[in-house]
Amino acid sequence: MYPVSEAFQQAVQENTRKFYWTGRIVTKTGAVHEFGNEDIVKGSGYISSQCCGSAEIEIGTVYAAEMGITLFSEIDRYTLEDAKVELFYHLRVGDGSFEEVPMGMFEVSEANRTLHCLEIKAYDYMLRFEKSFNGFETVGNAYAFLALCCKACDVELAHTQAEIEGMPNGSEMLSVYTENDIETYRDVLFYVGQVLGGFFRINRAGKLEFRKYGNVPVMKVSARHRFSSSFSDFITRYTAISSTNIKTQISEYYALEPDDGLTMNLGVNPLLQFGLEETRKMLLENILADLSVIRYVPFDSDTIGNPALDLGDVLVFSGGHADEGQQACITGFQMKINGKHSLKCVGKNPRLAQAKSKNDKNISGLLNQIEAGKIGIHTFTNASAYSIASMDTKVISIEFAAAEETHVQFFAILAVDVAADREEQTGTASGTIVVPVPSVSVDGAETTVDVSVDAELPVRLSLDGKAVVSVKYEFNDEEILIHHPAETWNSGRHVLPLYYPVENLIPNYTNTFNVYLRIEGGTALIDTGGCIASISGQGMAAAPAWDGKITLEETVGSLWFGTGLTARGFKETIGIETMELVQRQMVDRIGRISIGAFGDVVESEEGKT
Repeated sequence: MYPVSEAFQQAVQENTRKFYWTGRIVTKTGAVHEFGNEDIVKGSGYISSQCCGSAEIEIGTVYAAEMGITLFSEIDRYTLEDAKVELFYHLRVGDGSFEEVPMGMFEVSEANRTLHCLEIKAYDYMLRFEKSFNGFETVGNAYAFLALCCKACDVELAHTQAEIEGMPNGSEMLSVYTENDIETYRDVLFYVGQVLGGFFRINRAGKLEFRKYGNVPVMKVSARHRFSSSFSDFITRYTAISSTNIKTQISEYYALEPDDGLTMNLGVNPLLQFGLEETRKMLLENILADLSVIRYVPFDSDTIGNPALDLGDVLVFSGGHADEGQQACITGFQMKINGKHSLKCVGKNPRLAQAKSKNDKNISGLLNQIEAGKIGIHTFTNASAYSIASMDTKVISIEFAAAEETHVQFFAILAVDVAADREEQTGTASGTIVVPVPSVSVDGAETTVDVSVDAELPVRLSLDGKAVVSVKYEFNDEEILIHHPAETWNSGRHVLPLYYPVENLIPNYTNTFNVYLRIEGGTALIDTGGCIASISGQGMAAAPAWDGKITLEETVGSLWFGTGLTARGFKETIGIETMELVQRQMVDRIGRISIGAFGDVVESEEGKT
């Protein structure tokens, strides 16, 4: 529910109210067109939004809100392409003032003109996520995926990293399964929303917001606030969850006790394909815990309206044929400008669901991922930024396997922002200086004589230095010694192309190709999405076979013992490699160690020093 004052909550419950609507249109060129309630054609304006389909509760949804309005306006419709429309609701509260509530931000998709009117249809920023997703094999937690999507589609995220990572499953590492049906960034949001156990919407400030279903009512809707209403005779609730494991081609099913409710079927989620069975079980049970709070009575109701209500708000209905002891959730609404507010909650009947199989296999579309002679490709992009310094930093890691002995090719493009160290240069500037010297002529007149003097002056300049970026390849934990690409750059943004062929792969064996970067003479930054890499070849498997290798990682900073003993960087790794591309590694590395002179006095047994 949008945060409004107590005075607003009281005024919106009154039998009579005084209110009006205003709006603003901002074109791509920056022109602003304000309009008021008198400019809106009666009965033409509406805002509709939903977080579920027409039949049942859903999670992970990414529905766009729609707005339509007809104005008495002379605005040129050709200037409204991708223009932004904002709507505001103003309600008079107890002290006589009007409280403003923003009703959303929309982008114009269609503008038509009649003789005196301008008809506008617009959608919120959710449509910006309808951009092609290149199917990169991305690794990161839920926040990393959300940040990547928002950055790529120019939509601000309404949550901080701590808020997302504090949710169940929020801090778990996720990987995109290579063979997936992800086409757009909107699809990525859908699967992340399933993992987090909620849905996405664009809030009134135009930001991407994640919401979960709850069980705390935000208000009571009495009979005098409803024009009509219809309530179901059952309670929608969930006691089980299932998700198809594409590797085993079976549906994994987890349930509460007693298991007498509905089953939420997630189908094939590409983010839930890697990891141990225990990890997948934990992820799915966390989602089920979020779904278990759902105990909603489906309904349809036309009300006098409360513009502060949002999708996912829980309501209690009283009076008439409503059951005040039960809860309902807003899964869809349509608000008519200067008219009724229609609310809706969808849901299935758990009793009817008992007749169906509890363990829906959902195996359609599960095919062999390896075809003879087929060119396979594994792709990678970084879901978090990398800071590069003088120590080796892993920027690319791709795992792959081949069904036959073959050769593959590694390609990558890295966008690197370099800050080279400043260099001090000294020298001398030499030349001849002409100095006018006064003199007295024979007849006593004063004159000047030019005298040439050879001079040298010291000069000191601070110039942009040269930073050397070095690349190290690592194949199956062995450094490739015969090829070390390097670039020498000044400060600025640069593009680093990489290529390496890998020959004679062993069939049905997990291979890992890593790329490390380090820089001397400066620092560098690779932003989120700045690494794009792939490995392609014939006969590549869709998922690597597990070779039983286990990896862990721990990093300790510089150590100083105060007596001249220092260690520059100490790294320890223990790695766990399962059937997943998410690596939990462990490596032992000790950087350069320097031992200086010890200044402490040492006393011998005889008391002599």
